[in-house]
Amino acid sequence: MKPITNLAVAKAFDTYPPAMRRKLLALRELILQTAASTQGVGEIDEALKWGEPAYLTAESGSGSTVRIDWKASKPNQYAMYFNCQTTLVETFKTLFPNEFTYEGNRAIVFQESAPIPKDALAFCVAAALTYHRTGKAKRAGSA
Repeated sequence: MKPITNLAVAKAFDTYPPAMRRKLLALRELILQTAASTQGVGEIDEALKWGEPAYLTAESGSGSTVRIDWKASKPNQYAMYFNCQTTLVETFKTLFPNEFTYEGNRAIVFQESAPIPKDALAFCVAAALTYHRTGKAKRAGSA
């Protein structure tokens, strides 16, 4: 696993309960692995946005930010958040209606005790990390 170099992000992970920290670190690893294996994404910048670990395509600008977090108000859940101004979550709902639980148009929510459908989630992460590139290609093709 790639070490966390951003001190603020490391501190955020330290605040999570141990079981949730492991789950969130697994999501982090999936995001970083997906980014590394997705052409055109480039280096991922790990930062805090709204107090949550966030993953940005700062080098390439190819995608939309992906965030992960756990909330004390829902102690048995954790989530992956997407920009609610995009069509990402709506697309995921169409493609994966039974694989995930969704929160509006902004998140995929996971239960602590349930397994994660990793292949489907990796697809979602890749879609987010290439969202701007894909949108530009669609607009160019329709011109």
